[in-house]
Amino acid sequence: MKKNKFLLIVMVLFIVPIQKITAQYYFYDNATYNTPLMFEIGASVGVMNCLTDIGGKAGLGKKFVKDLNIGNNQINGGLYFTATYKEAVAIRIEGTFGSVKAYDSILKDVQLTTPRYNRNLSFSSKIAEISAVAEFYPLFIFVNWASREDYPPNYSPYLIGGIGYYTFNPQTVLNGRVIDLQPLSTEGQGFAEYPDRKPYKLQQINFPIGAGIKYELSPNLNVRAEFLYRILTTDYLDDLSTRYIDQSLFSKYFSGAKLADALAVNDRRRTDPKYPINPLGGQIRGKATNNDAYFSFNFKIGYNFGREKINKHPKYNY
Repeated sequence: MKKNKFLLIVMVLFIVPIQKITAQYYFYDNATYNTPLMFEIGASVGVMNCLTDIGGKAGLGKKFVKDLNIGNNQINGGLYFTATYKEAVAIRIEGTFGSVKAYDSILKDVQLTTPRYNRNLSFSSKIAEISAVAEFYPLFIFVNWASREDYPPNYSPYLIGGIGYYTFNPQTVLNGRVIDLQPLSTEGQGFAEYPDRKPYKLQQINFPIGAGIKYELSPNLNVRAEFLYRILTTDYLDDLSTRYIDQSLFSKYFSGAKLADALAVNDRRRTDPKYPINPLGGQIRGKATNNDAYFSFNFKIGYNFGREKINKHPKYNY
């Protein structure tokens, strides 16, 4: 008997809040109304690019997006699931798959970029990411549509912020072969002679931020255009960050084919009398003051479920 009473109390405590939630709604149109909690599943396709130490725009190097090479855009896509509360705030889980690349050879014959061109490095990397982000919709946060007689607009801009987990693997082409760069310690990562240069992990955390706009095609279907920038905690997305090392050290840690590959990809500089090469290292290879980043611009299409027809609501059951 006591057990039955306890179960009854639990059921009441659970059902009453749900009844309060489902009682709150506003009309989406003449035929449907919004419930407070709605869901969406969808897919996206777009382009992905990066900002790293390698390459850049075919011109004099500048800061941030001014040094972006649009020609390096790569296709990316993904799937997502979103839970939205009162169309004002949403939590989204998303998987994204794409790739990035950059190369110094784009800077050929560009005045004042000769050192970068002569560095002669290139990289590409596949990206796999899962993220959890929050979406914020100002038109619904600051406007109470339930108290208005007109319907909300079909479009809605939103802001994005969250956390992600991604994998990458910088590679380059050497004598027609695609080789992984991270195991070769191209800047002495993990060498005792460079204790401050730790091996970087190929699975890391990032912080996506961005903005988008959503347009409702129907009560169940919407499309979006969205820009998402990933703040990274590494400068080694392109396997490049700081200065050249003493090449003789590679034979201390590697041998055979791995040693040959490490020596070849560590220093691929073109011969130029104005920029002599010091085999003992110390010369600038990359710029460690700024971490790398990658970003995407995507079009999304989503299917909504959670809206109800008016004649299903008890108050309008006719």
